[in-house]
Amino acid sequence: MSTQEVELRSTIAGFTAEGKLHTLSVWFILALRLMMGLAFLQSGVDKVLSGEFSANGYLVNSPPANGSPVADLFVAMGETPWFVDFVNVAVPWGEILIGLGLLVGALTRLAAFWGAFMMLLFYLGNWDVGHGYINGDFAYMLVFLSVAAFGAGRILGLDAYIEQYDVGGRPLVERYPWMRYLLG
Repeated sequence: MSTQEVELRSTIAGFTAEGKLHTLSVWFILALRLMMGLAFLQSGVDKVLSGEFSANGYLVNSPPANGSPVADLFVAMGETPWFVDFVNVAVPWGEILIGLGLLVGALTRLAAFWGAFMMLLFYLGNWDVGHGYINGDFAYMLVFLSVAAFGAGRILGLDAYIEQYDVGGRPLVERYPWMRYLLG
């Protein structure tokens, strides 16, 4: 087994961060992708199969009760019937699609983005800073962002093959560079 290190370097707004990844890191990145995929798939399937998921009570009651800084926004969403109908479909089926995408490693960055977005909304809706601002919802949001940043779909995932799919004699991501934001 190889134990080489891979160097990383990134500069944002004039600040540079550097580090080295051990080649074993690939297994932990894969584990994060699969863990979040399974968690979201299971959560979505449970909601769909129970047939009891309804966002209305949560949106109207939980954020104001827990002191969320955006409670008024959640209440407004919960008092808008068409939006509640949308959320009642989008949350369980979104969780299923995000979970499937992560498990098979297809459209991984797109799935991870939407997973992070959902976790941000859960973080704001489940506001509880009694033990600090970092809770499970916030940590899961960062895991989703890490999965996207590391291109985890290329690790034993379909994105590695999709990116190289031949389109007019060139790999898909060379022909359509914007696809790198969805794949990987």
